[in-house]
Amino acid sequence: MPAAVSDPRAAVRALVTPERLAEFFAPRSVAMVGASETSGWARFIVAASAAVGYTGPLLPVHPRHPTVFGRPAVHSLRDLAEPADLAFILVPTDAVDGVIEDAGAAGVRNAVVLASGYREAGPSGAELEHELVAAAARHGILVLGPNTLGFLNTAARVAPFGLTVPLPLAAGPIGIALQSGALSSVLLAFARAHAIGVSTLASLGNEAMITTADVLDYLVADEQTRVICLFLEEIGDPAAFSAAAARADAAGKPIVALKAGASQAGQQAALAHTGAVAGDDAVVDAALCQLNIIRVTSIESLLSTAALLGYQRWPQGRRMGVLTASGGACDIIADRASAEGIEIPPFAPETTAVIRAALPSFAAVRNPLDCTGYVLANARTSALTAIDHALDAAVEDPGLDFVLSTGFTIPDARPPDPAGKLLEDRLAWVAERIAAAPIPVIPLGMTCTDVSGYAREVLGAHGIHLLPGMELGVQALGNALRWLDGRGTVRPLAGPPAESAVSAATATAWAEAQGRELLAAAGLPVVPGRLAQSAEEAVAAARSLGGPVALKINSARVTHKSDVGAVVLNLSGDAAVRAGYEQVVAAARPHGGGTGVLVTAMRHGGVEMLAGVTMDPGFGPVLAVGIGGLFVEVLRDVSLRVLPAGRDEVRRMLGELRGLPLLQGARGGVPADLDELARVISELGDLACSVRGLQALEVNPLWVSGDQIEALDVLVVAGLDDTDIEFAR
Repeated sequence: MPAAVSDPRAAVRALVTPERLAEFFAPRSVAMVGASETSGWARFIVAASAAVGYTGPLLPVHPRHPTVFGRPAVHSLRDLAEPADLAFILVPTDAVDGVIEDAGAAGVRNAVVLASGYREAGPSGAELEHELVAAAARHGILVLGPNTLGFLNTAARVAPFGLTVPLPLAAGPIGIALQSGALSSVLLAFARAHAIGVSTLASLGNEAMITTADVLDYLVADEQTRVICLFLEEIGDPAAFSAAAARADAAGKPIVALKAGASQAGQQAALAHTGAVAGDDAVVDAALCQLNIIRVTSIESLLSTAALLGYQRWPQGRRMGVLTASGGACDIIADRASAEGIEIPPFAPETTAVIRAALPSFAAVRNPLDCTGYVLANARTSALTAIDHALDAAVEDPGLDFVLSTGFTIPDARPPDPAGKLLEDRLAWVAERIAAAPIPVIPLGMTCTDVSGYAREVLGAHGIHLLPGMELGVQALGNALRWLDGRGTVRPLAGPPAESAVSAATATAWAEAQGRELLAAAGLPVVPGRLAQSAEEAVAAARSLGGPVALKINSARVTHKSDVGAVVLNLSGDAAVRAGYEQVVAAARPHGGGTGVLVTAMRHGGVEMLAGVTMDPGFGPVLAVGIGGLFVEVLRDVSLRVLPAGRDEVRRMLGELRGLPLLQGARGGVPADLDELARVISELGDLACSVRGLQALEVNPLWVSGDQIEALDVLVVAGLDDTDIEFAR
């Protein structure tokens, strides 16, 4: 066994290049190490290779069997006549290291490791994985896995893949990377059922050497791949992942991701409301949105969205024409389109006139269009139907950006002539009209049913691909349009600062006065106030502020002051202020007391907001913005961004809030200066990024009335002592 390398990451990164990955995923010869006729994994590899049409050498390696699957076997990789391009290692975990040594001696450069019991099994397994990577790197071997089922590449016609491949498997534009093994066959089964072609599918396993970001880069460079699908359980390296996503966006290759799993927000960050609303999954959602990655919630939506972007011309706007033969379908599509923000405008007069001439007199000509079932009740005498004439007119409508058409119902088997010839002549005309149309035409199946063999044949021959059903189809359109809107806005994410993991374990809250000083020193607006050490000082402070005041304990131990009664509001007069001071001090005493009482001016009217930053362990500082009170705590009306976020980005965040009308002056309120509010919040985010050891910085409420904006309450949670504060000046 090779000696463990203290940190083999540099050697690994030197191996994982785009050129090397292209070689890895297109081997010309594959050795199956540990293959036997009783091994289900080996049988899967043989069957998968046949499914993709692999004709290269498939070389069994076994120390005891002279032949496997009728093929001559060798005892070791060292006994091969020439090095295999790839070794699929099927041996148990305790034998993998020996095979890696054999591979290094034999000149084998690439390996897939099936075995489990590594990092996923705990600390001892993690050490085994570290040793595996160190040995592989020392020999210059690139490893996929461990704990992986391999991959298939339809363009290269190779499939070192340890699962069933549903047939027929079509080559196509969809590249797939999964942090899962068994789901691979599920995705391939849905793809087969709906005639969705795959370029490369890779099961990533533990990503000990080849990571999700690496496969992303490979698929971006792969000429066969137009769209990338991901199944993610975690994003282990946000910086590398986001950089690869940025390269995909620049290359015009959409990424569609199904991210599973959600966990609780960190305990220290949850001292602030921000930590509660910016839970891990919500942060992932925000990060994927910033990277212009389409996040979906099902395998069906994952592949349907990818198929739309992979097979169809992309719409350049949201104005949709709809052609159906059912009034009910028109209603369903209109409802789904509204939910996706897709417009269905009226047809232009000239379009209406042409369509009316092709429909029976009782049909209503409008968008969405019901061409009626008239054609079904009358014998066909020509290839084209009413919906085809409507399509011919609709694609020329100047008020439409694309047309959705359901006129593609195909029987399970070819009808006898003349019906069969009429059908195929019609499809040929439709395909030509779609290709020549000035706007995209999106073919849609009415339901998500499997594509029959005949439909696969006849539609495929004409380059027509159906979206699987109205629900998934319109959802896919909405996803695609959002991706198109986000192109060019991607910026890589930096990830958390190096000290954040240590800081999280020792994070403590600051007394509020210190947080106020932090904001004021950075030039951010804070409500006027003074710290009082006695009732008389509180009275003097209230007099100087010249109006009703709020009193609250200044304490690092009492973070939620109102919960313990350590806040009193709207006090006027010396006696009321004296009594309020004593009340606040008494309420805080059982909870550790404080270092004085803050006396601040009261604010009435306006809108109270939450603006806060919390440190996510994976993505780093995350900004949360929401309308305060009920909107945040109950309705969870919050917009999130991974920082940094400039003024324009914060302005977009404000526009995402359901409570936006409150800021716009609803019900007689004073409209907020949204640009000034965006500036203040953006600078608050910048400040948070500059505070060493920060875990949370929250202003709640941030009071807004017109162009007057003030922080009324400030909470800071940091991982350093109060005396050791650093922030940008």
